[in-house]
Amino acid sequence: MRDFTLTKYESLLQAIKKTNYSTCTVYDFLKNEPGNCIILRHDVDRAVNRNLAMAKLEHSYGIRSTYYFRHIEETFRPDIILQMAEMGHEIGFHYEVMDKANGNTEKAIEIFKKELEDFRKITEINTVCMHGNPLKPWSNRDLWQKYSIKDFGLTGEPYLSIDYNKVFYLTDTGRTWADLKIRVKDTIDNPGANEKSTLREISSTDDVIRLIQTEKMSQICLLVHPNRWCEDLGGWTKELLFQNVKNIGKAGIVWYRSKSDNVLESQHD
Repeated sequence: MRDFTLTKYESLLQAIKKTNYSTCTVYDFLKNEPGNCIILRHDVDRAVNRNLAMAKLEHSYGIRSTYYFRHIEETFRPDIILQMAEMGHEIGFHYEVMDKANGNTEKAIEIFKKELEDFRKITEINTVCMHGNPLKPWSNRDLWQKYSIKDFGLTGEPYLSIDYNKVFYLTDTGRTWADLKIRVKDTIDNPGANEKSTLREISSTDDVIRLIQTEKMSQICLLVHPNRWCEDLGGWTKELLFQNVKNIGKAGIVWYRSKSDNVLESQHD
């Protein structure tokens, strides 16, 4: 069976339902910190209809998850946002305001206020999560070095509010679950002590399913990008080719930045 299809994602949901894990949204986790749980998080980067299809599938299994929507024309769709919220999914704001403000924090926070308000006109927003553009030099989460999330009536931000020493983090970034050198912005601070050894065993969704079936991790956060999960062969092949090209570019960026950091370190020694 092909990986990264809605059918394969359904196999993942079925596997979770057969374990002792509960599933939860990011907001529910930050509010209650349940034990033995899987946090389901989605970034709505593009292809909004694939996100809706995944939300409907989860709903059919009685599963609620978090969908972080970008505030761009392609994904800021009030009708779809409302439809997902009515299924019980958490809607969050996938902010990219430092990118939009070209690194100007004062301008960025004003954009953040306005865009957050746009989302709150549609539904309740309790958590936000930064969007990472590998081509931009700054990180959107840098906004919170100067400002406070709490000032906006928000409970938290997954990259800043979840303790990844305790929560095992898996992401399909690059259309693979493997820990390849292609993560430019989708990185976490303080990953769990056992993460590296376990991650070496994981690359496919089947590997993720096997890990979940062992129930050896008490808390897991799964980041799934629905735009990468496509059922029809044409769209699936196009997504595969697009991501492979993108991964080459991202690997180059990671290599270049690590090399630049090493040069700076040697200059300071």
